[in-house]
Amino acid sequence: MDGLTLCRRLREEAGRDTPVLMLTARDALDDKLEGFAHGADDYLVKPFSLKEVDARLGALIKRYRGRVATMDLRFADVRLDLSRMTVERAGRPVKLPPKCLQLLRVLMQSPHRTFSRTELESEVWGEELPDSDTLRTHIYTLRRALGEPGEASLVETIHGVGYRLMANGHDAK
Repeated sequence: MDGLTLCRRLREEAGRDTPVLMLTARDALDDKLEGFAHGADDYLVKPFSLKEVDARLGALIKRYRGRVATMDLRFADVRLDLSRMTVERAGRPVKLPPKCLQLLRVLMQSPHRTFSRTELESEVWGEELPDSDTLRTHIYTLRRALGEPGEASLVETIHGVGYRLMANGHDAK
């Protein structure tokens, strides 16, 4: 089966939106247009550099995952720059250890959602689940780093359920 047929079947018969990069020796404009017409997302003619293939695949994957337009997350007055993994609250820099940055990223990606302890541990620690108090310790560190004395915490504990982001007792947009 040739690449055009495979791409067409992937799109039409299987209904898949998997990113497709065509690597081919066919360099005529009509060949390229036919590749795109059959569902290719990008088209690269031989000979090519592996660095270019890597860059194009990276761009396709970022676009497929919806991560091209924005590299930062915002909630209330908190900004998390995903490309540099830096945090600001009301314009001031906030220093966080790596696991707290990961916790904040998870919470900020779905700020109106309550995450269970198990979900957060799985997202941040993966297969190596932490000790019983590790998540609680990191939540405490995150609250202290983001909060000012006398302010309500952005990280709310929902007893018996989990944690979520809140701003002044209300969900922030």
